[in-house]
Amino acid sequence: MTLLILGLLLWWAAHLFKRAAPGARANLGERGKGYVAIALGGALVLMVIGYRGAGHVPVYTPLPGMGHANNTLMLISVFLFGVGGTKGTLYPRMRHPMLWGTVIWAFAHLLVNGDLASLVLFGGIGIWALVEMAVINRTPWQRPAAGRGIKGDAMNLVGTLVLFGLIAAIHIWLGHNPFLGTYG
Repeated sequence: MTLLILGLLLWWAAHLFKRAAPGARANLGERGKGYVAIALGGALVLMVIGYRGAGHVPVYTPLPGMGHANNTLMLISVFLFGVGGTKGTLYPRMRHPMLWGTVIWAFAHLLVNGDLASLVLFGGIGIWALVEMAVINRTPWQRPAAGRGIKGDAMNLVGTLVLFGLIAAIHIWLGHNPFLGTYG
């Protein structure tokens, strides 16, 4: 659990560094992006190792049918992750699509995982995304110009389905079939 918590702390620190210490970040120049990328890579490694090694400490039992809710929310989450890249109809209307996708991702996983490590990991990432939005919202937002419209949405939908299939395949490969849990 210690590695998981250290990974989360590093994740938070690396993401919030630019806004918490803008002067220090500006002094690093372009190298700062590399340092942040290395810190985030390290955070991911620590979180994965920490989560996989944490052991199962039950906190609550997921309700029946939550597997369906999880998969539906995951489709929405993955779609939101693509909004900025494909610039569909939501692009000029939504300030934080990736962060909202992260919040939904975290909530979806908490619906089907009731153990302590899951609460720490998914809860910690979900809360980080909400804090990140609050911090970003302290700055003015220049609404982006309209993107590709419905063409962008169609591209995002195709990408969402492909990526969701890939994510499901990786989960199955790791022994966590997203189509077999809490469906009673």
